[in-house]
Amino acid sequence: MANILIKDGYIITVDMQRHIFKKGAVLIRDNKIAAVGKTEEVQKLDKMDIVIDARNKIVMPGLIDTHVHLAQAMIRGCADDVSLITWLKDRVWVLQGNYTAEDGKTSAELCILEMLKTGTTTFLEVMIAGRYGFNGIAEVVKKSGIRAGLSKIVMDSTGYADAEDIMYSGMVEERDATIKEALEMHKKWNGAANGRIQVWFGPRSPGAVTPELYREIRRLADEHNMRITYHLGEVKDDIKALKKYYNKGLTEFAEWVGMLGPDVVIAHGVWMNDEDIKRLAKTGTHISHNPSSNLKLASGFAPIPEMLDAGVNVALGCDGGPSNNSYDMIREMKLAAIIHKARLLNPEVMPAETVIEMATINGAKAMGLENEVGSLEVGKKADIIIIDTNSPHMTPSTNPVSNLVYAAHGYDVETVIIDGEIIVENRKVLTMDETRILKDAIKHAEKVYDRAKITINPRWPVIS
Repeated sequence: MANILIKDGYIITVDMQRHIFKKGAVLIRDNKIAAVGKTEEVQKLDKMDIVIDARNKIVMPGLIDTHVHLAQAMIRGCADDVSLITWLKDRVWVLQGNYTAEDGKTSAELCILEMLKTGTTTFLEVMIAGRYGFNGIAEVVKKSGIRAGLSKIVMDSTGYADAEDIMYSGMVEERDATIKEALEMHKKWNGAANGRIQVWFGPRSPGAVTPELYREIRRLADEHNMRITYHLGEVKDDIKALKKYYNKGLTEFAEWVGMLGPDVVIAHGVWMNDEDIKRLAKTGTHISHNPSSNLKLASGFAPIPEMLDAGVNVALGCDGGPSNNSYDMIREMKLAAIIHKARLLNPEVMPAETVIEMATINGAKAMGLENEVGSLEVGKKADIIIIDTNSPHMTPSTNPVSNLVYAAHGYDVETVIIDGEIIVENRKVLTMDETRILKDAIKHAEKVYDRAKITINPRWPVIS
């Protein structure tokens, strides 16, 4: 590996002291950060193979997306402006339930391509169905150079919240087979690609998983040192269902079945109350906040400032193509910053600095990687992005931290380094064939829509 010097940039370290260097540098040796500081001091430390001029650019830790549906990138826009049950039952599940393993691999390529180009260096995929082809997806992660947690679906029922037996047949998997595949994939892929790949359990939400299976997942997770991520409290009907079937609240149920703890990332948590928040904080359970998805599907407003105040570790996620339409974490940061100001009628909540923490070091904590990534500190893995500010929407850049959250978008990212390797250079992904991937995604999506017998058009008349 080459020695790389990034010099003269605006370095947002997100280290313990939250240091920022106006004219700073980062030295990379092999796959780790060897020095961070002022350019005149850092550049004296070693002979450089590669020097990157970061003048008028922001240098920061790579972004960490803690809630991703890889399979949904290829069906972006399939279920806009419809109610949630229609969204799931008539569109998303039907399309995903007609995937082949090649479709799953193609969608993963498309999603990862977008994430790399917009500055995501680590992501957590929440639900890989058996039909998507776990091995093919893991190969894409390995070749692309990105860092990932890949979670295998585990389930034993076919409901959603308080709606019973509504899941599309193509998405139904048998209990023992899901457990077996999760453990096999963990044995094969966990720690692969120089440690860039983790394998997690990805149980479905209550309604598709019985208490007995949740407890079995907890037992196996402890036995195999596997982490767990799942949806909880995304919709108000989750509360209704858990009260109806088990006479328990959201986190009361989760604790009862072993689904809380420092190895658990809960996606959404929109309908958590004060009692839930206290239980999350007490157990060290992490939350992935997905504001675009929650707003688009009218799920509600997650009490994120309240969670942060209580000491809950809250990370950030984009969710999927049908519920967000974008895997751009910089765009997601802006939404996370502004919606809670309006909800609480307080412009001082969720400042830019807090949201950057959610997208970096908090995400690393959620994935158990806080000692490896999430900040620019000596000894950590070199997962770094460089953002160009030489554009009208980023000028003047009197406060680059503020500009990053409120003015930037993902395609301002110019360079991406992961594990000490340059993955994106001058906005071009070096490890993936973008032209081929886009062509393949169009071709495979057409076949999926044909098999599902679904046609998507605007509400306005379309003239061919």
